[in-house]
Formats: sequence, structure tokens, C-alpha cells
Amino acid sequence: MTTTDSLRSGPGPGPGADGRSADGRSTGGRSTSGGHLPVREHLPAARSAVPVLDVVVPVYNEEKDLRPCVLRLHDHLSRTFPYAFRITVADNASTDATPAVAARLAAELRGVRYVRLEEKGRGRALRTVWSDSDAPVLAYMDVDLSTDLNALLPLVAPLISGHSDLAIGSRLARSARVVRGSKREFISRAYNLILRSSLAAGFSDAQCGFKAIRSEVAERLLPMVEDSGWFFDTELLVLAERAGLRIHEVPVDWIDDPDSTVHIVRTATEDLKGVWRVGRALAVGALPLDRLARPFGDDPRDRALTGVPRGLARQLVGFCVVGVLSTLFYLALYSLFRLGVGPQLANGGALLVSAVANTAANRRLTFGVRGRSGAVRHQAQGLVVFAIGLALTSGSLAALGAATGSPSHSTELAVLITANLAATVLRFLLLRAWVFPAHADAEAHAHTHTCSEPEDLR
Repeated sequence: MTTTDSLRSGPGPGPGADGRSADGRSTGGRSTSGGHLPVREHLPAARSAVPVLDVVVPVYNEEKDLRPCVLRLHDHLSRTFPYAFRITVADNASTDATPAVAARLAAELRGVRYVRLEEKGRGRALRTVWSDSDAPVLAYMDVDLSTDLNALLPLVAPLISGHSDLAIGSRLARSARVVRGSKREFISRAYNLILRSSLAAGFSDAQCGFKAIRSEVAERLLPMVEDSGWFFDTELLVLAERAGLRIHEVPVDWIDDPDSTVHIVRTATEDLKGVWRVGRALAVGALPLDRLARPFGDDPRDRALTGVPRGLARQLVGFCVVGVLSTLFYLALYSLFRLGVGPQLANGGALLVSAVANTAANRRLTFGVRGRSGAVRHQAQGLVVFAIGLALTSGSLAALGAATGSPSHSTELAVLITANLAATVLRFLLLRAWVFPAHADAEAHAHTHTCSEPEDLR
């Protein structure tokens, strides 16, 4: 990797072992130690030694567009950005005059750096530059500057203030203004629909080339991201969201670049492969997302309820969500099975299928058990809990049949819902006290330990 730079703020003392610069100010909380991420803090307003923002512009054979892009970006930041900044041109093994253009820009403009990589890949470029940067806020944008630069300060402001962990520009937000062809519009919306349906993504625009991240988050998140190409953005966001990090979205004004060199079909194919890989890794709990957790109490949602053991409130919420979905799944199965068999067989079959899915979901989502260890035992114990639920619901159906003779389908459903509510309460108590007791106790202990830590040890 070759680097040429000219920093706007000039050289200065580097960060010390405690994550602070020589003048005693925080360098953004970067740390290689384990445990929780540090608490988000508002970055100091004056930083003379290190730029607050490092904007990366990945390029490949952009000899024509690179100079006007960097000049425009540098002028905008110089006039409007209230903190020290750096612009890093990351050259992905260009074969034209891009390296010469980038080197001249780094020599002419303060705050511009040129990094040469000998391999292609936008994700590879961002990983390399972000990992090497000393700025507490890291961003990137495409060289065509399709996004209006007036959105840059709103993009990074929540990261500087400590409000958010990542920020993305969204072309699909309600107030965004976008000019592009119908083909690209369809592909973009279809891709984000796939992410929402397959990976339960909550963000609206994964591929907009306008994103930012706090450095301490990047330090832990980047090693988990495998992709080095266009799927890098999506994988980064999905993992961050699953870890509970806060993602801020900024509606942008965006004009499509008709000369874009992106190969749509090849990129879409690679993205779909990435969706499958990440979805499988999340399903089996293969990713250490707990390394991205913030300290307990950093989020208002972590506040304890009076008289409720720590961990129980979150487990109740998770169990209720899983329970509602399981009940809907069970009722749909019962209605389907009822078309061909009697009520008792339909009830037993629907309960069996939904019980297996319910145990798997509660194992992962409610009690935080990852990996395959103990999965068979948990399912066996879950089937015992299922048998109790079967006894309650089957007994209710038998009592209904004895009382009315031939009840209507709606009456059967009403009785089953009531019986399932009673079974649900018993199921939670059994899951917590018998099926997953170690995990319930460990979570409560971890929460109590984190909250009781002295402030200077966090």
C-alpha cells in the first residue's frame, strides 16, 4: 500500500496507550481490548492534532472525474465543515492516469491523502483506509458525487455528537429527491425488499455510496465483514443492526451518473450470494456480535424496571414477540390441517410443528443461545413443554365438544386462543426455569455486573 498525504491540520502527537492524544483529549475511544464498546461521547470541538473526519473516495480508472470531484469536495468541506478533516483517495489498482492525478491532488491540497492498493474492490479499499485512519469519524462517498454534498454534515453530525454509531444516506426515504432511470430504481427497491424479507433489515437503502461510521465501531465491526466488493456496505449494516447499534438515516438528493461503470448483473449476483452467506451465519449464531455491545445503561431501553430481576424484562419482550408469531403460525397451520382431518389431529400437528419453531426461536432470540451445542436437548425439553400445551388445548377441545356437540370453527379458534394463553404463561416459566436456566441466570448476572462496574473501569 502506497500513501501520499498533506494533512490540513498538520502533523501532531499521536494517541497514547490510553486512547488519548498527548494533550489529554480523547481520540474517539478506539481500543483493541475486549468487552463492551465504550460509551458514545460528543467529540471535542477543537482538535488540532488529528482530523475529526476522514472522507474516503474509492476510485478505479477515474482519471477524468477524480480531480473535479476532489476539488469540489475539498472546497465544500473548507467552507462549511466546522472540524478538521481529511480526504483520502483510495485507488483500487487503477491502470490509467488515476494514480498520477491523485498524487498531484495530495501534493497541491492540504488535507488530501492518496492511498494506492494493488487489488480491486470497494470493500477492500474502505477496510484498508478505515483501519489505518486515526480520525474518530470515518466516511466514504462515490467519486461521481451523485449525492448532494449538503447532506454530508447531517450525515456525520450524529456520529460526532455521540448520538449514533453509523449513518447512511438514503435515496428511498420519503423526503429524498432522486433522479434516475426506472431500471435502477426497480433494482434498488427490489434489493432492499430482499434484505427486509430475508435478513429482517430495518434500514432503507443499503447501497447508497454515502456512509459514515465511528472509528471504535469500525475497529470491531470490520474484522467481521468478509466481503471486499459491493456487498461490503450491506454486510456492514446488517451486522451492525443485528448487534443493536444505532444507524442514522439521512434523506439525500441524488442524481444518477449515466456513465457509471458498475456491472449491474454481476453486482446483483454477488449481492445475492452475500445475502445467503450472511443469513446462514446469523441463523447458526456464527458471528460474535456481542463484541459490538454498548455498556448496559448506555441506551435508555436498558433501564431496569422496579422489582423486576435484570434480564427478565428483555426476555419477556422477546418471548411475547416469539409467542405472538408462533400463535399466528399455529392458527394458520390448524386451519390448513383442519381442511383434511379432525380437530384433534389438526391441533396436534399444528402444535408439534409450531412448538419446534417456537423452541428454536426462543433459544436464539429470547435466551440468546448461539451455536448448535445442546440444541437437540433443548428441543427434547421443548417437546415436553409442547406436551403440556397439547394437554391443555386438547382438553379444552374435548370439553368444548362435550358441551356443544358440534361447535363452529370460529368457536374452536376462540377456545384454542384462550387455552394457548394459559399454556404460554406456563411455557415461559418452564423455558426459563428448566430448559434454559443457565442462560437466563448468566444474562441476569452479566447485566447486574455491568451496571455495578465503577465508572472508571468501563
